[in-house]
Amino acid sequence: MISPETTTVTTLYTTLDSPLGELLLVGEASATAPGGTALASLTMPQQQSVGVQPHWQHAPDSFAEAVQQLRAYFAGELTRFELEFRTDGTDFQERVRQALEAIPYGTTTSYGRLAEVLGVPRRDVRALGAAIGSNPLLILRPCHRVIGADGTMRGYAAGVEAKIALLTHEGSLQPTLI
Repeated sequence: MISPETTTVTTLYTTLDSPLGELLLVGEASATAPGGTALASLTMPQQQSVGVQPHWQHAPDSFAEAVQQLRAYFAGELTRFELEFRTDGTDFQERVRQALEAIPYGTTTSYGRLAEVLGVPRRDVRALGAAIGSNPLLILRPCHRVIGADGTMRGYAAGVEAKIALLTHEGSLQPTLI
C-alpha cells in the first residue's frame, strides 16, 4: 500500500495597529494570492480567541498586501478588499460568508433580507445568523453590515461597539454626539 503524501502547511501571522486596536492576521502561503498569503482569519482585540500559537511563524512581510489594503480601508481610501481567503467551514457557512462580500460599503442589510437573497427559508434564519457569527474574517468579509430588521445592532464577535465604529466609519451610521 502506498502512503499518501502529507503536506505541511505553515501558518503565518502578523499584527496591525488599527483604530479598533491591534488586529491579528493569520494565513498561509499561496501562489495565487495577492502578496502571496491567503488569509484564514482576522481577529480583533475584543474577540475571545485563541491567540498566537507557538507553531505559527511571525511573517509581517507575507501580509504586506493585506496590511496595505486594511490601512487604506481605515484611511477611507478603500471600499472593497481584493484578497484571497482560505477559510474552513461547511458549504452553507462558506456560501453565507461569500454573500457578505456582496454587501456594498456604506450600506447595511438585515438578517432576513440576506436570508431572502440566499434562498434560506425563514425557519433557518438562526442558522444564517450562526454562520455569520462564525465568520473568521471580520472587516474583510463585512458581517458588521448585517443588522436587525428594525435597525438594531445585533451581536458581533468583536462586540457591538466595534460594529458601530465600523458602520460609522463606512458612513452607514451617523456619529453620536455626547
